Amino acid sequence: MATFVDGVYAPRAEAAASLLLDIDHVDVMRGPQGTLWGRNSTVGAINFVTTKPDLTGGFYGNAEMSAGNYNQIGTRAAVNLPISSTFALRVAVAQQQHDGYENYQNPVGQIPSVAQQQANYIASGGSAATFQPINTNLYITRGQKYGAQDQSAARVSALWQPNADFTWNLSYEYFRDRGTPSMNLMQNPRPGQEFWSALIDTAPYLDRTSSTVRSHIDWNLSDYLTLSYVAGYSKYSGKSDYDQDAGAVLPTSFSSGGIFQEDRTNSSNYRNSSQEIDLKSRGEHTIDWILGLYYAQENNNIRFDIPQMHGTELGSVNWQGSFIQPKETVKSDAVFGQATWHITDSLRFTAGARYSKDKKTNQGGVNWGWAYDPSVPQLPISTGDVPAPPAWAISQHNDGKYNKGHATWLGRLDLDVGQHGLLYASVSTGYKSGGLQDGGTPYAAETLTNYEVGSKFSFLDGHVTWNSAIYYERFKNFQLSAPITYPDGNQGLGFSNVKGTTKVFGIESELAARIGDNDRFDLVFSAIPKKKLGTLLYAGSNDYAGLPACAPASGISNCIDITGNTLAHAPSVDVTAVYEHDFHLGNGGTLTPRLSVHHESMSWLSPLNLGEGDQQKAYTRGDFTLRYEEPQDKWWVGLYVQNIANDKVRTNAARFIGNDGKFVYVSQYLAPRTYGVNLGILVLIGSPDVRPARGNPRGITGSPLPSLGFPRYRTGPRRSVPPIVDLPGTPPAKVAIGTPHAHGHALAPTSVGAFFSCVALTSRSDSSNVGKRMLFACAEWRMCHDPSPDLATAGRAGLPADVRPRCSCH
Repeated sequence: MATFVDGVYAPRAEAAASLLLDIDHVDVMRGPQGTLWGRNSTVGAINFVTTKPDLTGGFYGNAEMSAGNYNQIGTRAAVNLPISSTFALRVAVAQQQHDGYENYQNPVGQIPSVAQQQANYIASGGSAATFQPINTNLYITRGQKYGAQDQSAARVSALWQPNADFTWNLSYEYFRDRGTPSMNLMQNPRPGQEFWSALIDTAPYLDRTSSTVRSHIDWNLSDYLTLSYVAGYSKYSGKSDYDQDAGAVLPTSFSSGGIFQEDRTNSSNYRNSSQEIDLKSRGEHTIDWILGLYYAQENNNIRFDIPQMHGTELGSVNWQGSFIQPKETVKSDAVFGQATWHITDSLRFTAGARYSKDKKTNQGGVNWGWAYDPSVPQLPISTGDVPAPPAWAISQHNDGKYNKGHATWLGRLDLDVGQHGLLYASVSTGYKSGGLQDGGTPYAAETLTNYEVGSKFSFLDGHVTWNSAIYYERFKNFQLSAPITYPDGNQGLGFSNVKGTTKVFGIESELAARIGDNDRFDLVFSAIPKKKLGTLLYAGSNDYAGLPACAPASGISNCIDITGNTLAHAPSVDVTAVYEHDFHLGNGGTLTPRLSVHHESMSWLSPLNLGEGDQQKAYTRGDFTLRYEEPQDKWWVGLYVQNIANDKVRTNAARFIGNDGKFVYVSQYLAPRTYGVNLGILVLIGSPDVRPARGNPRGITGSPLPSLGFPRYRTGPRRSVPPIVDLPGTPPAKVAIGTPHAHGHALAPTSVGAFFSCVALTSRSDSSNVGKRMLFACAEWRMCHDPSPDLATAGRAGLPADVRPRCSCH
């Protein structure tokens, strides 16, 4: 899935929306967008459209405050400043924070006694003279918890419109994150330990900032032509520390048993710029068309470490080393065009094509590991490990180049059925660039062909809409990634291309109804009866201990055959229902309760399909809000409860071998039950009445209380799917993309301040997260909050800079 903000491609998706700061609406394009939104959009594209300055509305502003459990506090505000009849500014700020959900466990009572530690050490071949006890003071028992949020963002936007034919929108945005990473939890806690807790030996740390400039110019050259220029520049930096093993395996002594693994991003710096110029027809013509050129480049560097205890060899941790990528570059350019032929007043044919070329280099990239030398005297810290000198050596060079191009295309036929219906059939293709992995080895681009038929209808004067689609997708070179170990003992992040054809078949249907003036109901249904991988005989992952030894031909040490396995994060059935009702009070105010219920069937958490520990069982989750708006809509107050039943919903899985030799599964989870209150105000000074439609206070987005109005799915100027029938008089869309996930490491959600109701967009297979195409049928919004070890690993491993945390929706 490709992410855009105001039409500018966002390689760093975790900062792209920046707390949903002052978002006006979201354009959602489902399915491969291989023509107009073509960069890496095999399964769809999402474009966050920010609220722009207003030249005619006068001076006005809004503010919203929220508070909830886990010490959740949020504030956000926006103000419109018209400077003249041709120039206006808009300033927006937001801040969200809450404590972490995971508590620290006390090692006392879990770590064996000193006497037992010594006995364990001697039993493993050591002697009493070299025994050293575990220092339990090294465990973290207080301080900031994992899963905490502390994010802030600000944006200054400018609009210059000297005449009706020229518009220039320019913005600067800053985002800061000082929260903490999320944490793996044992699926089955040890006796006496609470579920939301872990035995931690590495304190959490997170420090991320991003700055972005975006520019969009539209110039009507004549009554028939419009020229558009879209440009952006962003820089991102981040550091983090994370306890990867989460204390899943207890140490039996200082030098035997147990697993120590800390994932540390020492530094990561990304610089990205892009430019696009479009020339398109204006007005109504027999043939509408658009032509465009696109160019983007990135310069990135990262150092990612997995520390190891001094003197120990491989075996004390799952994998370790230092991964330094001083110079990664990406250049991407494309030429594209699309045209729609209006055959009759009701029949249209659209065709488009795009040629993309990607060039990626990794210069000076190396992986470092211990330099083993048994002849060097060394403290025998572990009887089972080979003594090693205090030295490092380069274990792998990652220099490499990737230079490939690919053509994508679209063909679609649209038929209007009366004034309120649409039937369509389309064939479209998508392309996600290949790149470089550890060792400088390239992996191939992923391609997709999508066949789809669908309908969109509006009934009862627009009070009921019904949209449905049936699709069949065929992936070639489906991309999977995982940390792996090579036969020589070196480790790295490996990319695999699934051979043959990965096939996905699905059905989706969306019903939205306004019943009278006071009731609104949404029902979203998605089914994916077929979602099977092609052929991959050797799939490995260091996140899953205990995989069988691999054949020499595999090129890795441990692996499993996943040919024909089910795609991850792709439930067979997914249903969301939302109902709300307005109660009109005697004072003229309005009280609106809203209930959202989401159900989905069992889904796998990885393409390995390793059993119950690698699954999220079928579940049903509910959310509730209650909102009061005063008669003049100048202020509102609301209550919210998310995850009413306090369900434990997994977003990923990993596996260790426990002290008893059995498998121990860990996972990250959606947030537990959260609740709170929010208060908002609308300030109008010397301006006409600019109060918006109910449920969408001007500029207020991302509040803990979901927007009460039904979403409207906007069709952007470059949308390559048929327009969705809108409900009349409803506010702009507040569409959400849902729960985060990354391979082996789920991403922590933002606070409830980032929740939105979302309806009418449903799931499909998504190669970018190994499971869903575009599941937007969620009852809440979750952003990619934690850069996560997965993101850090991807960066240090020389992957293309547009590899992002893979977000899926539940």
